[in-house]
Amino acid sequence: MNHNLISLKIDGQKVEVEKGTTILQAARQAGIDIPTLCFLKDINEVGDCRMCIVEVEGKNGFATSCIQKVEQGMVVHTHTPNVLEARRMILDLILSNHAKDCLTCTRSGNCELQSLATKFNVTQIEFEGERINHKIDDLSPSIVRDFNKCILCRRCIAVCKNVQEIGAIDCINRGFDSCISTVGNKSLKDVNCTNCGQCIQACPTGALHEKETIDEVWMKLKDPETYVIAQTAPAVRVALGEEFDMEIGTNVTGKMVTALKRLGFDKVFDTNTGADFTIMEEANELIERLTQNETLPMITSCSPGWIKYIEMNDPEMLPHLSTCKSPHQMFGALLKTYFAKKEGIDPEKIYVVSVMPCIAKKFESKRSEMKNNGFSDVDNVITTRELSRMIKQANIEFTKLQDSVFDDPMGEATGAAAIFGTTGGVMEAALRTAQDRLTGKELEKINFEQVRGAEGIKKATIEIGGKNIKVVAASGLANAKKILEEIKSGKADYQFVEIMACPGGCVMGGGQPIKNSKIRSEVDVRKLRAEALYRIDEKSIIRKSHENPIIQKIYQEYLEKPGSYRAHKLLHTHYQAREKYKL
Repeated sequence: MNHNLISLKIDGQKVEVEKGTTILQAARQAGIDIPTLCFLKDINEVGDCRMCIVEVEGKNGFATSCIQKVEQGMVVHTHTPNVLEARRMILDLILSNHAKDCLTCTRSGNCELQSLATKFNVTQIEFEGERINHKIDDLSPSIVRDFNKCILCRRCIAVCKNVQEIGAIDCINRGFDSCISTVGNKSLKDVNCTNCGQCIQACPTGALHEKETIDEVWMKLKDPETYVIAQTAPAVRVALGEEFDMEIGTNVTGKMVTALKRLGFDKVFDTNTGADFTIMEEANELIERLTQNETLPMITSCSPGWIKYIEMNDPEMLPHLSTCKSPHQMFGALLKTYFAKKEGIDPEKIYVVSVMPCIAKKFESKRSEMKNNGFSDVDNVITTRELSRMIKQANIEFTKLQDSVFDDPMGEATGAAAIFGTTGGVMEAALRTAQDRLTGKELEKINFEQVRGAEGIKKATIEIGGKNIKVVAASGLANAKKILEEIKSGKADYQFVEIMACPGGCVMGGGQPIKNSKIRSEVDVRKLRAEALYRIDEKSIIRKSHENPIIQKIYQEYLEKPGSYRAHKLLHTHYQAREKYKL
């Protein structure tokens, strides 16, 4: 007899679960659905919204199933008339103080509140009363905050405070005046927000969403004088299909390229090519630092949310950052120099649109450091979600599209570039090139499993050419904080550090398709998207960045070699200390 198993009945069905399991977990294990709003597995389990109430025989009132633990012999009823009536009343009260612009809301069709209102047939609001109209905060280049659509579930707070350990937002005031805000009720652009967008991923409604810029893209596409180029990040191709009801992790590269061409882009290129350039420059920089034993560890600089974090919190550590720009910024710089010259196009007429899984890239593209000859490397950043909206606006039936390939001469990339989209991928790609350069041999070792996996922190010692290199890959800003503390305290002597702001890396970026709390509880979205990128890598003919013939050609014709004067001018940058809060 297993004394750790609890036996109970839920809606007449006998269920056995581990001791310590909640009623909600037990019901889901038995295939019984209990609605939730504030619940987010392992992140926000507080029972605030009360949508998950159930009746337990022998107990007075309702039990909140997301926090109530099961007991031996418990008899639970999840949909009695009393429970259903109470849930409808809760929804009515929430909706009475909620904006009613569902048809034009960015989350329409993927809003957990809207879904529940439909499910429980709440079509009229009984408790209409006083409403407070809050000013929308749209000053951030990345995030729009609309408290008129907030339901005070506190999921965004939990992610920001407990997962990322930033604490840019919290609940202020009490009672009817309660709201989610920032220090001094300032805009997100004026506080310690890193633009990671994990709050958007957690939000069940449209209270938080990305700063949409697709209208500007449409305007440029209609202008015959503008040469509009799209480039797409690796993580986008394994998530975009989800916006069209395809399975999580489906690789839709070919359909995505076809859709972009139908939208009217003059060229469609692969940011993976930019990632190959990043590897060439970053591996060269790592080798130089290792050879000279200077400013170690070297820390990756591809994640703009991470960059803003270190600028605000640990500016004394900035010399440890690689000076490499992120792949899409490198690629943008090359498009407005090498490509423009080769094609005879005035760079002033080139408009580069980056399709990214990340909303912090919107902030990054506006940085003054991301310019050359007066031109921004990248003119506009749209998210995976924004691209899906453009495709839908154009009435393109995405799932029926034939596959196309990226345009030449900037469309060829390696498998190493593809894995940039998942945690540990940047490090693994760099190690593939660094090992060959350090040893002077084309080694057969391709995979570095030590830095793969779902763990937030992955440490390893890699042997290359008789030298042991200590490395660590961390994803999520709370884990980044731990690694920085280890380095500053002298408890660790890493030589190479990869940090991604978003837990799981770019595949879980703030601009990726949003999954409701039930899917997030039952499916490992990160794993499915990451596995798709590793499959792309495994099927690639070329899996090392330095073996890409396009990369070799552009270095020969234009950049000379990694770390050259021109390479530094175009592909490298610098960072600056930032205040956490603006007065």
